[in-house]
Amino acid sequence: MPGRRLSHAQARRIALAAQGFGRPRPAVPTMRHVQAEIDRVAQFQIDSVNVAVRAHLMPLFARLGPYDPGLVERAWSWAPRRVFEYWGHAASLIDVRLEPALRVRKRAWAADDNRRVIEILGRHPDLADRILADVAAHGPLTPRQVEHDEVRQKVHWGWNWSEAKYVLEHLFNVGTLSVAGRNPTFERRYDITERVLPPAVLATPDPSDADARDILVARAARALGVADLTALAEYFYLGQASALAAVGRLQARGLLEPVEVVGVPGRHWLWHEARLPRSLHAQALVSPFDSSVFERKRLEKLFGTYFRIEIYVPEPQRQYGYYVYLFWFGDRPAARVDLKADRAAGVLRVQSAWLEDWAGDRAGDVAGALASELHLMAGWLGLSEVAVAPRGTLAARLAPAV
Repeated sequence: MPGRRLSHAQARRIALAAQGFGRPRPAVPTMRHVQAEIDRVAQFQIDSVNVAVRAHLMPLFARLGPYDPGLVERAWSWAPRRVFEYWGHAASLIDVRLEPALRVRKRAWAADDNRRVIEILGRHPDLADRILADVAAHGPLTPRQVEHDEVRQKVHWGWNWSEAKYVLEHLFNVGTLSVAGRNPTFERRYDITERVLPPAVLATPDPSDADARDILVARAARALGVADLTALAEYFYLGQASALAAVGRLQARGLLEPVEVVGVPGRHWLWHEARLPRSLHAQALVSPFDSSVFERKRLEKLFGTYFRIEIYVPEPQRQYGYYVYLFWFGDRPAARVDLKADRAAGVLRVQSAWLEDWAGDRAGDVAGALASELHLMAGWLGLSEVAVAPRGTLAARLAPAV
């Protein structure tokens, strides 16, 4: 590895290699491959939008190609769990071995003066105990089932559903309850934490707050390869001051090396085991919630790509589309596409396709590679066709390639 100075291109290759791109995909992905990606990126962010595919399923497709989504369900919902749902980079499926480090977050929730919960429990002091008893007796349960159990039993609890939901979420946040999985309509199924987490994880002693943050920043650094402080902190939504303190401790232990990335402002740190490929060619579609694009400023500074979610932007004001995927090509994003799975018609619809400025002289290569990836994704989703709408700077090239 170069000493304290990395070229812009070297930093991009390190970052993409750390995220698992630029590697041959397995012919038949297995749980062993899924576990390798859990080890690598640590978490898969969850999002409720299902316009193309659930966000937590897409990172494995991007890295492994077509795989059985049942592997994720097995890793998430069957004992012994390999991932568990909690607050990492927002709601995420997180490497279950990180649960002890995330107890720092549970302790913070427990110490927080949640006025709404305090107010509710002040009026209904036994509400939490009633919810826990219901889940213990009948769990795992969705929030709707907690309510319906009481209706079915014709027991008057004296509270309305919004109050119960506040308390249920509080019990999840502080760790008394955990998510055992989700039902087909994507509702959380809550259960007693001791019935969700593996015994070895439950038996792990609580790390100190400092040790917990060291663990989380180290996992972020390993997943990012090379990163600035903002990216290291944002990977698990840590405060910058606590993340910087963790960086100092990890640097003192030789796990992080301060480096300069030529052409990219700010301090950066290199993970001590980061790999620098001599060359790297990525070819993958990633959702806006992929861990490779978590930190948008890093994406802009390191890869030259300005990327924002436009779901909440009124349609006439959207620049690129409703749910836009980036297309990694080579060592940076070369295109972006607004995708929708039209399941009734069996078509993966490309509602717009855009070429990134840097790839202007490679439009044909990008279109051909993107077409191949779109067909691969369509087949994985059980769709028989790919249809390209005539919108965007790449659409005219992509349509005949598809």
